[in-house]
Amino acid sequence: MDLIIWIIVGAIGGFLASFFVKLAWGGLIGSIITGIIGGLVAGWLGGLLGINAGVSGINLTSIVTAFIGAIIVSVVVGWISSRR
Repeated sequence: MDLIIWIIVGAIGGFLASFFVKLAWGGLIGSIITGIIGGLVAGWLGGLLGINAGVSGINLTSIVTAFIGAIIVSVVVGWISSRR
């Protein structure tokens, strides 16, 4: 069940992030992957900063976490791909 929640929250977060940052890869699958990885990254960074901002279900906090993380992942991937 947790995997389904990660996919749903990741899809929403990645989809919202695609309006603000051009994703390195496109489509629904790219948005889902970006959102899932973004949720992991933002949750990890939040833990390092002492902020409890993990993905804990389908709620606003989880979506915002995946959204911020997807933006971070998109910017980093775009920066790395532009350096080549």
